[in-house]
This record gives sequence, C-alpha cells and structure tokens, in this order.
Amino acid sequence: METVMESLMDPKGSIEKLNNTPVQKVNILMVDDHPENLLALEAVLTSPNYNLISAHSGKEALKCMLQHDFAVILLDVQMPGLNGFDTAKLIKAREKTKNIPIIFITAINQEMEHVHQGYSVGAIDYIFKPFQPETLKKKIEQFVKIHQNHQETIIQTDLGHLLELNKVNKRLDRTTLNLHRTEALSKAISETITDTIVTFDNQGSILSVNPAVKSMFGYQVEELMEKHVLKLFPKWEDEVLCDSSLSLALLLQSTLRQSVGKIIEVVACRKDKSCFYADLLIASTIIEDEQIFVCTIRDVTERKQIEEVKRQRFTNLEQIVEERTLELTMSNIKLQKEIDERKRMADHLFHTQERFRKIFESSPCLMAILSQQDLTFMEVNASWTKNTGYSCDELIHQKASSKNLIDDVTETYIDLNKKVSNKKVRFKTKNGEIRSGLLSTELIDIHSEPCILIVLTDMTDRVHLENEMYRLDRLNLIGEMAAGIAHEIRNPMTTVQGFLQLTRNKADNLSTEIIDLMLEELKRANSIITEFLNLAKNKISVKKKRNLNSIIEALSPLIQAEAFRSNKQLKLELGECPDISLDEKEIRQLILNISLNGLDAMTSSGNLTIKTYKDNATVVLQIKDEGQGISPEVLSKLGTPFFTTKETGTGLGLAICYSVAKRHDAKIEIETGDDGTTFSARFQLIPSLTND
Repeated sequence: METVMESLMDPKGSIEKLNNTPVQKVNILMVDDHPENLLALEAVLTSPNYNLISAHSGKEALKCMLQHDFAVILLDVQMPGLNGFDTAKLIKAREKTKNIPIIFITAINQEMEHVHQGYSVGAIDYIFKPFQPETLKKKIEQFVKIHQNHQETIIQTDLGHLLELNKVNKRLDRTTLNLHRTEALSKAISETITDTIVTFDNQGSILSVNPAVKSMFGYQVEELMEKHVLKLFPKWEDEVLCDSSLSLALLLQSTLRQSVGKIIEVVACRKDKSCFYADLLIASTIIEDEQIFVCTIRDVTERKQIEEVKRQRFTNLEQIVEERTLELTMSNIKLQKEIDERKRMADHLFHTQERFRKIFESSPCLMAILSQQDLTFMEVNASWTKNTGYSCDELIHQKASSKNLIDDVTETYIDLNKKVSNKKVRFKTKNGEIRSGLLSTELIDIHSEPCILIVLTDMTDRVHLENEMYRLDRLNLIGEMAAGIAHEIRNPMTTVQGFLQLTRNKADNLSTEIIDLMLEELKRANSIITEFLNLAKNKISVKKKRNLNSIIEALSPLIQAEAFRSNKQLKLELGECPDISLDEKEIRQLILNISLNGLDAMTSSGNLTIKTYKDNATVVLQIKDEGQGISPEVLSKLGTPFFTTKETGTGLGLAICYSVAKRHDAKIEIETGDDGTTFSARFQLIPSLTND
C-alpha cells in the first residue's frame, strides 16, 4: 500500500526511477561438496556480469536460495547429506524458486536411469564431467539472457502500472481543483452580503454604527450609541474576562492590538438574544490623538452552513476517492497476480514441452506417437528409426501395420487401439529381422487430438542372453548332478557289487555282517538320493502360520543331547518374534543341519548359541559356533551340492538349507572369523500375519 501511495504522489519520479535502474549482476549458484570443482566452475564462468555464489552442500544451497535470487543453478549430483536430486526437489517445491533452471553436473552417476531421475526432479540439463568449458559457458549465457529478459518484462509491467496510476492522480487533481473553485465561489458569494461597520474608542464605547446593524442585529442605531462594543459579542466578552487579574479596558486594548488586521470569527448576539456566527475585521487609526477602532462585522451564518456542506461533501468525496483508490489497487494486485500466473503457466508449459521433447528424443526405448483416428505415425524418436531401420520420412503420415507386432504368448496381432502394459511381443524390422521387446501403449490427447503413445523396449539381446545362460546353467547343473550322483552313489553300489561277486560262487548263505554292510550302503545311497531330491526346484512346501521360537524349543533337546555327547553346550537366546509363514518340517531340517555343522566345527567345551530376534521387517534366526572359522577357499564353495569337508558327509546339508531358504523367500548370511562362525537366516514378515 505504501508503494502505491508513493506512486500516486510522485508517478513521474517513479517512472524515471524505473527507467534509470542500473543493470545489476546476475546471481549464479554453484553447488558442489568438492572445493576444487567449485574453483573450476568459477574459472570457467568468471565474468563482470555474473555474481558467482558457491555452496558446499545441499543444505547450504537452500540457505542461499533464501538470501538471493538466481538466474541458474549448477548442481552436483553426488553429495553427502542432501544429494543433488533431493536438493532439486526442495528447490522446485518452493513457489519462489521452482522456475529457476537447474543443470546437473556429475562425474559418477552417468547411467541413463540417473539422467532420467535428474530430469524428473526438474533439471533442464544433465552434464557429465569432464565438461567442455565453452559449451557450459554458452549455456549459462543463454539462461542469463532468459533471466534478464524476464526482469525487463517485470520492469515494463511496473512502468505500465505507474502510467495507469498517473492517470488516476490527474483525475484526483481535477477533482481537487473543482473543490477549490467551489470554495472560491462560496467566498465570492459571502463577500456580496452587506456588512455592519462599528467604530469605537479604546475603552470599547461605540462611537458610530451603520444602518446595516438593524437588519443584522435588530438594534436601532440610537440603541447602541455609547454602549460597549462587547454587547454585540457576549461570548467574546467572557473570553476577554477569563483573566480576572486585569481590568476590562486593559484586556480589551490588549486583545484589540493583537486582532488588528486579522479576521476574527466570533459568535454575535442579536437583540432578540439569538446568536449567529460573524467575522470581525478590526482596523485602527488615530483621530485627534485618540485611537479609534473600526470593526467590520460580516454575518457568515450562510457561509458556515455552506462550509459545513462542503466539509461533508469533501469528506464523502475523500471516502469515495479512497474507496476507488483501494478498488484500483486491488484490481492492480489481481491483475498482477493474473499476469504472474499466466507467465508461470506459460513457462511451465514451455519447460514441460522441452523436457518431453528431450525425453522423447533421447530415450533408449523405441517411442512413437500415432493418430488414434487412422493409426498414422505422427512422431518417432531416434531409437525407433535406429532399431527398425526405417527413416522418419518413411514413417511419418504412414499407417502403422499391426501385423508387425505379434503377441509372444498368444501369437496374435496386437490391437493398437487397446491399452497394454509391458506385453512381450515380437516385431519386424525393415530388413525382415524378427526382434523381441516389451510393448506399452497409452491413450493421450495432443492439442485436443486423440493419440496413441507407443513405448517399445528392445529385449532381443537380453532374451538371447537369458536363453543362452539358461541353456548353460542346465548343462552345468546336469554336469554337476551327474558327477555328484556318480561319485556318491557309486561307492555304496560298488561295495554291494563287490560282496555279491565274492559270494557268487559260494554255496553257503551270506553272513549277517555282509548283509548288514550291504544294507547300510544301500541305506546310504537312498539317503543321498532323498537329500538330493530336497534340492529340487519344484518341491512343494506346506507353509502354515508358525512361531520360530516354538520350533527351536521343540528341537533343542535333540541338539542338546548331541552336544552333550561331545562335551559341548547349547545356549538359547530367543527374543520376541511374530508368527511367520513356515514349513515346519523344512525349517527343522535347516536348524538341525546348521546346528550339527556348528557342533562338528567346535572342539570340546565349546558353546553353540541359537538366537532369534525381530529386525525391522524381518525375523532373524542366528546360529553361532566357537570354532576356528571358515577359510576363504571353503567359504566360496559353501552350499555347492556334494561339497563337504567331512570324511563321511554327503555335501548336501548346506545345499538343502539354501534350497529351503529360497522356498521361504529368506536370505542366509555368513560371518566367520577366528572366534567362530555365525549363520543368519532372515525371514520376511508378511503384513497379513503381523496384523492378526
């Protein structure tokens, strides 16, 4: 409001001030946690027209945003605390700073997903280090020009507002002039009224009076002769006599001397005791060495009434002017807000279109825009032309053929008028090559025209790689299985075969010891096959809501008994754990396998500790032994089928544990050292179970 009033008082000075505003330096913010990088940027951008401000963290950059206005921000991506992406989000969330251009500069995060993330948080460019100094300098110059043009637009807008206010001020001046004319006219009318003229001596005794006194006061001339002049002004007499320490004559003389040449407004009293307002103009002259006073009395009752009316009208006019000024001010503020909002929308639309164009053109995915009406190509990006072999001229305004897109599952043509998401398809290139990809379509409107956005991710190389890896994995697994089964099962079978050959030509029956030995070897072979089947991927787990602590407590006597046999101890540290979905039989086997391995790894008097606890969204089973630890060579092979360090082991125990963990979506972690080894199995919590 104060600024508006100043403009109303001196609009011409405000306009000259806006026109003569000196060009200020443009602020540029550089954010990087490495001082050497800031020094390099400063060396490239040093200019008498730039005010370079450095910030060493995202938090410091946000503080600078509160203190200065910036034309452009150079922002490092990888910073401690607030990284570049988080800092950009906070800058864009603030109304005052969300339109400031942001350029990411990084030497680390050069993957395309980081580039996309940078554009998604509001960046207009993403530059990799080392950058070209001249290129960066030219880009900054363009952003500075945009900023300066924006400032000039604001100044021109303010100039227009001041011109409008100047017009309002001129209208107010004309209104004031009309008021002065009205006042002058009233004064001229009041001067035409006949005045009463009274002469009196320095004692206040009336010497003469003109005939107008009869019409003004109701007295005859004779009735006032030699009467005191204050008879006509009784209230003035009360004012003169307010100081009782002086005589009436002295008080009157003192008052008259002070009033000579001045117009005094008093209340006059008529003969009928009615009062009216009058103006007194007193002059003094010397006649025959005697001071004579001449008093002109003018009835100003009508003038008073006119002045009261004028005052009331002026008050009303001031109120109208004030209301109109407030209305114009509010209209001006509303207009300014509307202008700012339209500019913001225009800037936002421009940046949105620019970002879409850059994303569309630089996307590694095949992207195309079709007209929904006739399925003709409107736009295609570089990836589309590169992967299909067609040029833009061959595709634009040409109808897209759905026969070039085949559903990989149903072997049917894709209907482009229907929305699909990540559908596996095969598509044909210009040279007839069949490639694989993921197809997504979206129905959009561009300038009120229904369109179809097609995004096709080329998965050909990945599909070939996955098929090759799957084939190699199967061959590798078959080789390992064949070697393991052949090695482990051949031993007991060889024993049985040998004994059968020895007894082939004997007439007597086989001895009990030989039969027991063959049965033991066959039992061992059957055990290996049974454990091997537990590794099968298609093995079905019967999961129910179970508490891990209950399973451990049920198994503890068996583990404790095994520990006592070798003079070892079992310790349970079971914390509060919510119920989770488990196959109790498989979990018992996992706990038993790891616990027995831990007991075998320790010497006499060692302690095996089984611990459970809840860690965020997981339930952790931890089994710790006090053995000598696992060597790196052995650690890298743990879980491999048929790999064992025991003389009588099958090498399938830990492999089964890993298979059980996988079927329970759990993760096994191993920590080993000179003071022992800790196996930790992390089971994910299921919300439906934790909320019961």
